[in-house]
Amino acid sequence: MNFNITLPGFEDVVITEAEDQGGTYALSIEMERKAHSCPACGELTSKVHDYRIQKIRHQHIFGRRAELFYRKRRYRCTGCGKRFYESNTLVNRYQRQSIEFNQAIALELIHGKSFRDVASRFDTSPTTVIRRFDRITSSMVKETQQLPKVIAIDEYKGDAGNEKYQTIIADPVERRPLEILPDRKKDTLVDYLREHGDKVEIVVMDMSHSFKAAVDEALGRPIIVADRFHFTRYIYWALERVRIRVQRDFHDYDRKKCKRMRHVFYKRQEKLSEKQRWYLNRYLDLSNDLKRAYELKEAYCKWFELAKVNGPDDLTDTKEHLHQFYDLVHASGLREFERATETFRNWQKEIMNSFAFGLHNGYIEGINNQTKVIKRNAFGFKRFDRFRAKVLLHHQYKQIGLRVA
Repeated sequence: MNFNITLPGFEDVVITEAEDQGGTYALSIEMERKAHSCPACGELTSKVHDYRIQKIRHQHIFGRRAELFYRKRRYRCTGCGKRFYESNTLVNRYQRQSIEFNQAIALELIHGKSFRDVASRFDTSPTTVIRRFDRITSSMVKETQQLPKVIAIDEYKGDAGNEKYQTIIADPVERRPLEILPDRKKDTLVDYLREHGDKVEIVVMDMSHSFKAAVDEALGRPIIVADRFHFTRYIYWALERVRIRVQRDFHDYDRKKCKRMRHVFYKRQEKLSEKQRWYLNRYLDLSNDLKRAYELKEAYCKWFELAKVNGPDDLTDTKEHLHQFYDLVHASGLREFERATETFRNWQKEIMNSFAFGLHNGYIEGINNQTKVIKRNAFGFKRFDRFRAKVLLHHQYKQIGLRVA
């Protein structure tokens, strides 16, 4: 009995029978008979030697588990007597799963799904999914041989391969991940940069002394750009420390309420609602230190906006206003802010570079966020190599179409 239905992946297949076997959609199929070239002597032959039935797992059809019963022909060469199986577009040699089945699994894995979730969806075992993943990573992961002119470096908590933190290197201009290192140790980063970083001129990073030392040692003191978020948070940390210190002397109700309403100190004054402005003024009136700390935060925000407007065209003006901010902090006598400006002075060249080149670590922080989601979905990874391949595959092929070769 022949069917004239057309299913994806069955364009070259003849479906002889289809039935529902207790929730499993079973298809009996065969290839059209045609002459084949002998792999030994090259002579064309259409002489069939025998048949065998091969059971093949396929992806779900009409929402049901699908199994294929492939009536496979073996041809016999009339010239040299060689026996060989016919060629087909359905299943690879020595495989029990169809090409479409493996493609669908690979696509799910690339899009960040965990091994167990993919196995559950395709009604197979996690070990089968892991074996498929290991096969595709060897050919699909694009290894970086030479780092570009501009790179960004950051760390994230991966908890893989017996290391708590891993290091990621990305291209902030082309917005693509380049490499993931197994740890955040200085020697590991130095070795990698020495091998692949001949062309690197600019490095965007957080204010990590370990990263800075590694970059200087491996690349010969390139231009280092401090990420804006990482140096700005020192000002907000200083404000938070002042708030925690002064609210200890508040009445019990005000102390608790001030903690709950601490967000009003972080928002810009022009963005506060009437209610938020009332709470802000109330707690600023209760402490001169807190009022001075808030005024310093607002002064920093004004400098930051000015620095963005000036950009690379007027770095002198940006630097002059930064030193005026230092003077304000010194006059305030707030130790918390003085410690923050000490950090600013130590990293001033890298901070100014962030406005001179307009670069930041925003893209790499986004990668880190997606990486942590992948890790949580999988409840962690024991092996670093699989974790690395999982992250790189996801970012390199997340825009891929319907099929994976």
